Amino acid sequence: MADNKTKPTRLSVAAFIDALTDPTRRADAKALVQLMQSAAGEKPRMWGSSIIGFGSYHYRYETGREGDMPLIGFSPRKAATVLYNMTESGDSKALLTRLGKHTTGKGCLYIKKLADVDQQVLEAMLVKSVAALRARHAGMA
Repeated sequence: MADNKTKPTRLSVAAFIDALTDPTRRADAKALVQLMQSAAGEKPRMWGSSIIGFGSYHYRYETGREGDMPLIGFSPRKAATVLYNMTESGDSKALLTRLGKHTTGKGCLYIKKLADVDQQVLEAMLVKSVAALRARHAGMA
């Protein structure tokens, strides 16, 4: 079985953000670090070479595959910033209708600019997603 490539690393979150060439994407990344750190109550950590994650949970599939992933996280990609594990709560569909300009796919939320979305709705989604993941994965070692 293949190993999960997304693992926590010792890379610097600040250096990763400072290396972003687009000033809007860099400012958005700094703001997202603050929002996600507040929502998760965890410090940011690099997962792989391009994902900034907060906290972690252990998953185990029926197939036997298991691993660890960040509770919430994001990656400032060229086309859009990808936010991970944002649709984990039962309220996510209702909140998405109020979020603003975004797209979704397989548990990910894509935004072009942080200014395109309602910050309060985004914060509510973060808090609810963290709580839902912690409840779902409580007790998994």
